[in-house]
Formats: sequence, C-alpha cells, structure tokens
Amino acid sequence: MRWLLRRSSDVALIGGASKLGFNEFRRTVVSTCRAVLVPRFGGAEVLELREDVIVPDLKPNEVLVRARAVSVNPLDCRIRAGYGRSLYEPLLPLIIGRDVSGEVAAVGNSVRSLSVGQEVFGALHPTAVRGTYTDYAILAEDELTPKPETISHAEASAIPFAALTAWRALRSIARIKKGQRVLVVGGGGAVGFSAIQLAVAAGCHVSTTCGGESIEHILAAGAEQAVDFTTEGHEQSIKGYFDAVLDTVGIPETEKMGINLLKRGGHYMTLQGEAASYADAYGLTVGLAMATTVLMKKQIQCRISHGIDYQWAYMRADAEGLDEIRRLSASGKLKVPVEKTYPFTQVREAHEGKDKRIVTGKVVLELN
Repeated sequence: MRWLLRRSSDVALIGGASKLGFNEFRRTVVSTCRAVLVPRFGGAEVLELREDVIVPDLKPNEVLVRARAVSVNPLDCRIRAGYGRSLYEPLLPLIIGRDVSGEVAAVGNSVRSLSVGQEVFGALHPTAVRGTYTDYAILAEDELTPKPETISHAEASAIPFAALTAWRALRSIARIKKGQRVLVVGGGGAVGFSAIQLAVAAGCHVSTTCGGESIEHILAAGAEQAVDFTTEGHEQSIKGYFDAVLDTVGIPETEKMGINLLKRGGHYMTLQGEAASYADAYGLTVGLAMATTVLMKKQIQCRISHGIDYQWAYMRADAEGLDEIRRLSASGKLKVPVEKTYPFTQVREAHEGKDKRIVTGKVVLELN
C-alpha cells in the first residue's frame, strides 16, 4: 500500500503498510489546516476561522480534496443558527458546508475512479458532520465527479448540492419522463433553477413560479411558463395540470396549490420536510417517530383525496445523478449563477449577506 502525497508528481511511500488490513485508515497528506468552525449556534458572528484544525485520516472509499471554492447554501446558515441541533449539538464544534470544487490531494485505498491532481467537484450529504468550509475537505468517492474544464471552481462549487437535491426529487422519486409536465414552485432559487434545467434536459414541459426578476433567465433556460408569484391571482395563471410538482417554498399555500394542480398518479415533493424540526423539538427518537407519523398521514390523505404521491425530498449522494450533472454542466445546459464571491477569510460577511438578504443569489467562498 502507498500513501499518496498532494500531486501525482509527489507520490511517495511514507511508511510500510504491508500488514494493514483493507479497512485501515490511510494517512492524509496534511495533519492540520484552516477551517471555519461553529463552536455554538447563533448568528454569523459565531463563525470562527481556525488555522490548526486536524485533518482526519482517510477511510478506504474517501478522497481528500484541496478546496478551491465552496458555496454557501441556505442549509449552512440554518445549521449555524441551530437547525438540526438534536443531531449536531453533541458534535460541536462543527465544520459546516456541503459543496466543494478543488483538486484531489490523496485517495483511500479502494478509490479507483479518481486520481491525485485531478480537478473535481461534489457535495456531502446534509447530515455530514465534517463539512467543506476547509482547505482540505473529505468526501466519499461517489460524492465527487471530475470538474468540467469549461467552468471555474467558483461556478462548479455552486452546482452539486442544489442540483443533486433537484435530481433526487425529479429523477429518483417522480421518475420524470420525456413529454411529462413539471411545475417547479420557487424556480428562482438554486434548487428550483437546477430542477428546471434538469426537467428541460429530460424533455419535459416545465412551468414555474418565481420572482419577477427571475423570469427572463428562467425562460432562457427552457421553461415554457414563468409566473410571478407576487402578482394577484398568480395561481390562476398557471396553465393545465402536472405529472410532478417540486415545491421549494413549502408553505401551506404553495402545498395546497401544488397538490391541486397535480394529475391523478402525480407526485408532489416538498423540500420542507419536518423531520429535523420534530427531532429538535422532541429529541431524536421521539421526534423522528412523530415526523414519520405526520408524513404517513399526509401520504394517506393525498392518496385518498387526490390520488397522488406525497413526499419530503432530501439531497443524497447519487453517482448516476452526479455524472449527469457533470455532463450537463460541461455542455452549458446546467448552471447555477453565482451572484457574489468572497475570500474564505470573509466567511462572516458572506453569511451576513445571506442572513440579511443583501445578497439574494448564490454566494461562493474562494480559497487561495
């Protein structure tokens, strides 16, 4: 066995490993690095940039990525503020962050599809406890894919978490097909805009609700109808019925609208699942049981009253989805526009910009 250094030209044997079993950890190329930590829950001011955070050794299926850019997702801000505390509080301090784009620095001994020095991008599962706001991020092999040469690290880092969330809903749950009609509620956000592009690429007819400022670029992405949700009677402006509705807003009004606009046999999917909220309020064991009961009740009600499927949609690692996301990104058919970039050292300013809605679009942190 060899332990790999940062670049392919630096490969070296660091120590004997003939007696190590397949499940042993592989030593990483660095012992410490910079990382943004959440020592306690709160506003952007709680974020701490530390210089000497330990880099764990790699498991056989893991990849060490030298980060060049990481994006700021709404989930990052929510976790920092205390969302999911039932899971995360015992693990404080946390490294937050889900998306990353960078270069492979080292690989675990079972990794075969990626090599040292290769440019990659990808995203961690929502419940990962060591995030990507760090010089050296660790992801599983199936959470990464080669970065297209046609896009920058900043552009690449904005894509995977949002696009995989949309992929999970549309392709894994609804199994959309060419010719079907898809409604995206909240098409102006990163997940909604990704969903529109994925559905268009699948050959679907796409409608969406969004803010007026997003209509032009949503129509340019291939949507057939974009309705300004701020206008009076916007629900009546949406034409026809749909095979699938992805609701990225998830309030009672949009849920009611989405369910009523579905054909029998259709799929309603919301990103605002209540599992974490119930767990935070009642503890993991009781809260997750209650959330499961609530979901099952809604599923039964929707099946009986409307003949539709009701689901809470979450992002998960999906090698097939990530491969399609890479191909669509390389061809320019899938983009998540970056509104503003910040240096990694200005992470507090980046979070404040999102919290106060000074920056409404995608924010990316760039690392030297």
